[in-house]
Amino acid sequence: MTPELLTIGMFGLLLVSIIAGVSLSFAMGGTAVVFGLLMFGQNGMYSIVSTMFGSMWSILLSAVPLFVFIGVALAKSRIANDLYHAFYLWSGRTPGGLLLGTSGFAATLSAMTGSCAASTVTTGLVGIPAMDKRGYDRSFVLGTIGASGTLGIMIPPSITLILIGMQTGQSVGRLFMGGLVAGLLLLAVFIIYVGVRARMSPELAPGADFRAPMAERVGALKSVILPLIIILSVLISIFAGIATPTEAAAVGAAFVVLSVAIRGELSFKYICEVSHATATMTGMVIWIVFGASAFIAIYGGGGGTAFMTGALAGMDVHPLVMILIMQVVTLVLGMFLDPIGIILLVLPIFFPIVIQLGFDPIWFCILFQLNLCIGYISPPFGYNLFYLKSLSPSTPITGIYRAVTPFLILMLITGALIFLVPETITTFTDIPSQ
Repeated sequence: MTPELLTIGMFGLLLVSIIAGVSLSFAMGGTAVVFGLLMFGQNGMYSIVSTMFGSMWSILLSAVPLFVFIGVALAKSRIANDLYHAFYLWSGRTPGGLLLGTSGFAATLSAMTGSCAASTVTTGLVGIPAMDKRGYDRSFVLGTIGASGTLGIMIPPSITLILIGMQTGQSVGRLFMGGLVAGLLLLAVFIIYVGVRARMSPELAPGADFRAPMAERVGALKSVILPLIIILSVLISIFAGIATPTEAAAVGAAFVVLSVAIRGELSFKYICEVSHATATMTGMVIWIVFGASAFIAIYGGGGGTAFMTGALAGMDVHPLVMILIMQVVTLVLGMFLDPIGIILLVLPIFFPIVIQLGFDPIWFCILFQLNLCIGYISPPFGYNLFYLKSLSPSTPITGIYRAVTPFLILMLITGALIFLVPETITTFTDIPSQ
């Protein structure tokens, strides 16, 4: 079977399987089994099994359940509610103040959980009722929450950045630093937009009709201490080279349990719920990793990866145009597929070309990650669009599309800035490898 026919066959069957409703992990794994038998017979099964065992032994992959545990444990405690209350008290009478606080809250939650789903859903559940009472425009609220929630896979700790590190061999610490810079840049862009729009149209996001006493606002800051300790315990230990990502994840998980215990929320029921949810979500992630590993093993073994890499490298275009093509492909895939699947499917094809062209690998990976974030709110099938629909069932899906469109444009502009000025990332990522 020629590499061209293999490419059409494997990606065609994968697409048909996904459209038919087969989960991504089994669609990729099943496609690998079918073409492995067709091309290599029983030896194809050996290739799949050996590749999957290689993935199982990855030390970095062991950080996934720990980071998932951190996110689930925080989501099931009242730390997030208390944190939002602090943002609420400090939002003041500024038009759009609560939305500004909501963006900051979502970013903080992202740094604690590393999950777009947890960040978006938790922010919506806590924030939408409060802003409804204040007369905030629902479309403005949904757009802000949806966009801010995408920071869950950009601001570390991020499971997708860990997987990118696994696939590329790049320092997870440097990737985390790049993700932090890009995430804070996006957050600043969102805050500026929300603030300017709220001042121009205060009826969309009216300011508070009261100002909480200073003593109450200072007292509410106590709820920020525990999340701050959790975030810093993970990030500083990685950035300072004290711990590997896996060790830092274990430290973060320990701090979460300690924080919940200090608050008096630790119970046997709580541990059972968190453990069950962690096992379920981790299983989903790991099976996607295994399915993608099997897919790439057969596709690469049949010459597909070399064919695609050679085809892209042989295009007579400017190197920056080549990078742009890769980012557009990533953006389009993000509208339909899970980010983890995209990373495992296309990064092994893209990354050797990036190195061959001489571009900074961390810059490319962060740009790649940013497009995964954009895919989360890109119609028609961005994940956050459906999270927003579940948070606001009365809003038609077309209304949700309109709500996120301004933020989608802002994210594309930010991506263009990082693309044209790599120093926005590379200036901050020169840290010791870990």
